[in-house]
Amino acid sequence: MKRLRNIENSVIPAVFFAVLLIIWQLSVDMGVIRRFVLPSPMDIGSTLIEILPNMYNHIFVTLIEAFSGFFISILLALVLAILMDSVKLVKKAIYPILVVSQTVPLIVLAPLFVMWFGFGMLPKIIVVVLVCFFPILVSLLDGLSSVDKDIINLLKSMKASSLQIFRLVKFPAAMVSFFSGLRIAATYSIMGAVIGEWLGGRAGLGIYMTRVRNSYAYDKTFAVVVVIIALSMLVFYLVKLTQRLVMPWSIEAERNRR
Repeated sequence: MKRLRNIENSVIPAVFFAVLLIIWQLSVDMGVIRRFVLPSPMDIGSTLIEILPNMYNHIFVTLIEAFSGFFISILLALVLAILMDSVKLVKKAIYPILVVSQTVPLIVLAPLFVMWFGFGMLPKIIVVVLVCFFPILVSLLDGLSSVDKDIINLLKSMKASSLQIFRLVKFPAAMVSFFSGLRIAATYSIMGAVIGEWLGGRAGLGIYMTRVRNSYAYDKTFAVVVVIIALSMLVFYLVKLTQRLVMPWSIEAERNRR
């Protein structure tokens, strides 16, 4: 029964996606959708094979920006989450500001970063940090605050220090929430790097996409979109693989809930 459920979870999305691709291909072939407006999946696939060798450097640059911003976000979120959980006054002071910061459109901030820091990698990494930091922080805070108070009181009665309580109870209990935030942020990291690259630079998928879009090569534009999706899924599954290695029981529990 369990194996059948796992097969269903894999097969049903694949079949649905295949049906969508077939409908899309037929719509273009029959003229329902004009090819210059929306290229067919086969057109996009053949174009991707053709231009992929020219994109390796752009992919490499985008991955460096995404991974750099992602890991900086993790470090900042860990430090700030521990501080906010330990000192409630800090949480009350900082949390509303963080929420407000998420309402500011990136398209407004990104040009400022380019003006301040130039056309190198730094402004792109800052954009990635901005999009990845908040979901990691919120997930980790929720995990730290969800610990059973009775367990904490028991450890306090046994003269456990705050560091011991955090190391033995709070952080392990928050790991599931922490990885949930990481999975969300992982998909945002590639998107954040591309958004930063749209505004200028020397290399990157966002730069390449802007060039082919300005030349009205829509088949190449969609091919870049496919690469961006593939990279986002790659980072997502790398995080999921890490979770499987660190917490194998959490993946099993997640499957059982489906």
